Amino acid sequence: MSTTVTSPTRARVAAPLQPPTAWATATTYAGRTIKQFIRTPQLLVVNAVTSVMFLLIFRFVFGGAIQTGPVRYVDFLIPALAAVSGLFAGGAVGVAEDADSGLFDRLRSLPVPRPAVLLGRSMADTALITWGTFITLVVGFIVGFRIHGGLLGALLALGLCVLFAASFSWLQIFLGLVSGTAQAAQGISFSVFPLIFVSSAYVPVESMPGWLQPVAENQPVTAMVGAVRALTIGGNTEALLGHTTTWFVMRALLWSAVLLVVFATLSTRKFTRL
Repeated sequence: MSTTVTSPTRARVAAPLQPPTAWATATTYAGRTIKQFIRTPQLLVVNAVTSVMFLLIFRFVFGGAIQTGPVRYVDFLIPALAAVSGLFAGGAVGVAEDADSGLFDRLRSLPVPRPAVLLGRSMADTALITWGTFITLVVGFIVGFRIHGGLLGALLALGLCVLFAASFSWLQIFLGLVSGTAQAAQGISFSVFPLIFVSSAYVPVESMPGWLQPVAENQPVTAMVGAVRALTIGGNTEALLGHTTTWFVMRALLWSAVLLVVFATLSTRKFTRL
């Protein structure tokens, strides 16, 4: 009688899945958000129309009454609108909608780096703000804006606008996280408007009351607007704007770093505790 010996079957153990990297998480979430923008054309239109509306109002309604010295008002105005496009964006509303719909809860249940989710949102919002900046510049050229600082100055100014967009996106993310609902986010996003109007964006700081001038002079929007304006105007900016281009750019970079660090940190902490 013969006996057949069967060799034991080797158990196949599947290799454990590696959690996605921070960059993969960020780019995936950014891609998802950008697709949402494309599928909701109203977001693209509203972001661009808001900047263009302010441009046309100040260019043709108030521009004749505002004196900007040797600098044409249109050359004074358009760099400011390009620099502050991020404060007109609706990033806070989008973040509040994602939180309210439960998307953030599902993402936190996955083995993904949590700060990377917000980084992806910032990347997508920066792209949307850059789109609005592009529309602002196109309309600005149509109504008479010209660059006098040369090609290098124009490229540096555009790079600063993108950097400012990234900085302001984190401010919008934080506002969206603390607001709770999209309706509340819509209202709370207006809280940043004083930063725009109490600055050198639309009028020279010297035209404001004496007690208000130190506030307007020493806040981030004035520094950022001054840097973009100095790069596009060119020439002797110290005589035209009161300070050198280097002075404006260094202050703008410092404020951008402060906004990024402060609001990225606050947003990450809030996101992990939701």
